[in-house]
Amino acid sequence: MDVEIKSGTNVIIYAYGLTDPIGDINYHQNRRGSRMTPLQSYANPPTENKFASLDYFEFRLNNYTVPSNDTTYHCKHKTLIDPNNVDLVHHLVLYECDPTVKFDDNNLPEGVCDDYYREFSHCLSNTATVWAVGGEEIVEFPTEAGYPVGGDFGIKYYVIEMHYNNPKLIPNRRDNTGIRFYIGKELRQYDLGYLAFGTSSNALALTIPPKVDQF
Repeated sequence: MDVEIKSGTNVIIYAYGLTDPIGDINYHQNRRGSRMTPLQSYANPPTENKFASLDYFEFRLNNYTVPSNDTTYHCKHKTLIDPNNVDLVHHLVLYECDPTVKFDDNNLPEGVCDDYYREFSHCLSNTATVWAVGGEEIVEFPTEAGYPVGGDFGIKYYVIEMHYNNPKLIPNRRDNTGIRFYIGKELRQYDLGYLAFGTSSNALALTIPPKVDQF
C-alpha cells in the first residue's frame, strides 16, 4: 500500500538486520526504533548561499556532554543542530532575559535548567526564537520585519534552553548545537516578536487538578 508523504513531521518506525536477507527475513532483535523527522519541507526555504555575504552571530553549546537520562533540559547563556546528535536534540528555545537583570559576566550560570531555576527566573518569559523537530533548518523572516539586535535594544543577556531526548540513555555524547542569526544590511520596518498561546513554560503548567469537573 502506498502512503502519501505529507509536509511536516513524520513519525518513522524502523528495524534493520545486519545482512541482506536470502529467503526468509531474520528477526531484527533490538535493532529497531522510531524517529520524528520531516520527509517533506513545509515550504521552500532558501539555501544558505542567499546569506553568504551577511555577518552573523551564534548561540551555541560548547562540546556539552549530554547526560544519560531519558530527558534533559540544559540552559546556557549565550538553528545549528549538531549532525552527530540529530537523534538526541528534540527542541531548543532562545529566551530574552529581563533588561534589568544583572549577572557576573565571568561566572554565568549553566547546567540542567531545574538546578538553576532561581538564576534563570528572569529569563524564561520572552522568546527570541524557537526550533523543534520537524522545523526548517533555515527560516527567513518576512521582508518587512526583523529581530532587533544591538543599538538601543535593551536585551543584554539570553538563555538557550536545549531539550535532549535520550530514551536509550546513551552516555558520553557531546553536543555543539545552537542557533545562527544573520544580520541584515538594512533596518526593517517592524520589529519581530512572538505571541504565545496556551500554558506557560514551567513544570506546573500542564498540571490537571484532581477530582474536578472543570478547571
